[in-house]
Amino acid sequence: MIIVTGATGFIGSAMVWQLNGRGYTDILAVDTVPPSSRPDVLKKRTVKKFLGKDELWSFLETADAAKSVEAIIHMGACSSTTELNVAFLTENNFEYTRRLWNWCTENQKPFIYASSGAVYGDGAEGFNDASPSRIFKPLNPYGESKASFDRWVEEQIAAKATTPPAWYGLRFFNVYGPNEYLKGDMASVVFKAFHQIRETGHLKLFRSHRPDYKDGEQLRDFVYVKDIVRWMDELLRKPISSGIYNMGNGKARSWNDLANATFKALGKPVTINFIDIPLEMRPRYQYFTEARIDRLLAAGLSQPEWPLERGVADYIANHLLQENAWL
Repeated sequence: MIIVTGATGFIGSAMVWQLNGRGYTDILAVDTVPPSSRPDVLKKRTVKKFLGKDELWSFLETADAAKSVEAIIHMGACSSTTELNVAFLTENNFEYTRRLWNWCTENQKPFIYASSGAVYGDGAEGFNDASPSRIFKPLNPYGESKASFDRWVEEQIAAKATTPPAWYGLRFFNVYGPNEYLKGDMASVVFKAFHQIRETGHLKLFRSHRPDYKDGEQLRDFVYVKDIVRWMDELLRKPISSGIYNMGNGKARSWNDLANATFKALGKPVTINFIDIPLEMRPRYQYFTEARIDRLLAAGLSQPEWPLERGVADYIANHLLQENAWL
């Protein structure tokens, strides 16, 4: 059995799709939101059982859990970059993850958890997943909650404490793709652009407020969720060294590139209207993110298969334009 937390969320449900795709169905799905409240998310998927977030602990205390669980994939967390409740973030993004880490350590089960590219802050210290996490300064409480756990893990390693037999902290960059439909304001710009272009014929993007970046030339590392879940599946199946790994495409692309790919996939002329970044957002706005993925590739994971244009085209044609868009 593989436990997938966040299973009715974006990456968690996509991971269930990935596992089902290779015939694996012995999955314990965990989330705060039950499938009955999000019936479409797992409608086409097969899992053995669903448990609420807090119900998981009772199961993990049973002898059956120690025998049957093969690994835990922990994608469940507060993923809102605008959440300011530090106590809430600490409980959901740090303490809950630490409890799962400790269980996997005690029972010697592999553990995969979601970190975030947000730990790198404004990028002043680079985007190197081999650098110690203590040097990075996240720009918001969400990023700090993720960085705090990475730092705690590195302290365990430095102290030569016992760890899960295989563990992976995954720093996701700008992930987009099917099953993100319920993320609201946290949905990708690809998703938002698709709807905005279909409804209005044009797309709004933030104007640059720095002289070294032209409007729309701010850069992000956009990564398709199908690359993400394939890599996580490889972590389960290959003898790859434990550690913290960046999960990105490895090549920064501009908002204009993303806009052009979206307009092309929709067969519409490019029409972009630039708007000012709100004043309160400007101190936290990132002008450049790019995952270094050399360690990921050197460890034995596959090359990214979905460059921006191909990923956007697949997302729009095979999911967003389909009546049943869910994986």
